[in-house]
Amino acid sequence: MRFAHAVFFLTGLLLPVASFAGAQKYEPLSASVRASLSNAIADQAPPRTSFSDTIEAVDWMTEMSLRLEKRIPNPDSRLEFLRTVHYEATRAGLDPQLVLGLIQVESGFKKYAVSSAGARGFMQVMPFWVKLIGRNDDNLFHLRTNLRYGCTILRFYLDIERGDLYRALGRYNGSLGKPKYPNLVRGAWQAQWAYAKKKRELPTPTQ
Repeated sequence: MRFAHAVFFLTGLLLPVASFAGAQKYEPLSASVRASLSNAIADQAPPRTSFSDTIEAVDWMTEMSLRLEKRIPNPDSRLEFLRTVHYEATRAGLDPQLVLGLIQVESGFKKYAVSSAGARGFMQVMPFWVKLIGRNDDNLFHLRTNLRYGCTILRFYLDIERGDLYRALGRYNGSLGKPKYPNLVRGAWQAQWAYAKKKRELPTPTQ
């Protein structure tokens, strides 16, 4: 296991990144877990800002928009996508840049992507989740719905694996224990979407 984790952290950047959609595995859930997931998905209050301040929002959105321009050329669609990713990832306690890396690997930023296993949308969510959680009318091609499901599911797997991202990503892709998918996501996250907040100098106090 230590070797697998070492591969995950040290060689992820060396692997080519392409669409590598898998399929979450159906696992029976207790009634309490289903209810918890349903409540997490169901909150449809209008999104509030997920940034600590306006300057941070402008910096992040500007930087990420430039990186995403070739993949989502329409500026309005691109900004809506980034706002939603940041909000849903932050809401689920995830790094938004990690989620961007996952989307790059899962769907190549294709809204209507469908895998051979039937996974749908940006985050390649399997349709069984809609029935399992009891929200049969949810459309997994809808931007916010797809990201809400995807982020909630990844958070669920992280909790199951006690914060072990390597294993949580394996579960998300339906390839638990195999290094290729976690390495790809890690590589995309670090090489394409890593981001550090800009340091700003405080004004010098006047005498």
